[in-house]
Amino acid sequence: MTNFTISDSELDAIKDQVVIVTGASSGIGLATTRRLIQHGVKVFASDINDLPEPEKSRVPFLKTDVSSWAQQVALFKAAKQKYGHINHVFANAGIAPKTTLLEDEVNENGDLLPPILTTININLIGVLYTVKLAVYHIKQSPTGGSIVMTGSGSSFARFSPTDYTTSKHGVYGILRSMYENLHPKLPIRINAVAPSWTDTSIVPRELIDVIGSDKVQSPDVVARSVVCLMADRERHGQMVYSDRGEFWDIETGENG
Repeated sequence: MTNFTISDSELDAIKDQVVIVTGASSGIGLATTRRLIQHGVKVFASDINDLPEPEKSRVPFLKTDVSSWAQQVALFKAAKQKYGHINHVFANAGIAPKTTLLEDEVNENGDLLPPILTTININLIGVLYTVKLAVYHIKQSPTGGSIVMTGSGSSFARFSPTDYTTSKHGVYGILRSMYENLHPKLPIRINAVAPSWTDTSIVPRELIDVIGSDKVQSPDVVARSVVCLMADRERHGQMVYSDRGEFWDIETGENG
């Protein structure tokens, strides 16, 4: 893996560009929205929950369930109507695990119930929807742009929450499969972030107490890697692992 640092000056290259952020109202999405604004970006935000203040008063927003194709189509239309074009998209919306496949719940006939697929629908199907729409819209921009997806350390490691880990492995699959379909054939780069333990609503507070707060990073650490992947036009096909202020490219490094 190749270790690297990210300076604020590197992120300034994103200034004046247009970015859609899904899952923007909390956690990594909110931290990224704030960092993008800090570096002069025009953000269009979406989530199923409202943005907090002061972002709510400053950032164009559309309530969006990313597992709905129709709602995502409306999101991209609204962003293009607002800004005229789209440069970058952060496919970030995600939720916590819902099923392990070990559940024994049955219906009134005693038949085993199917697994709950909400996490798969949001964390993976929703990302597929976002990526398809991003490709369609970004290639219409005169300067092209990029897509960044939220993966996880569980994208490449053993981690017991079945649906969550499966969805994040799937995000890694999107990265690897789309790599040769985009840049340089199309003016679109695709990358992903793979955060280690991060202080978001997906990680229960009691788990943070067990892990130790000193081993859990701020969402802004991840946000820095997201903006870096958008701003640096040399980065394509990378998955950046972050852990408490340190960053590694685990896909295209020396031993990728």
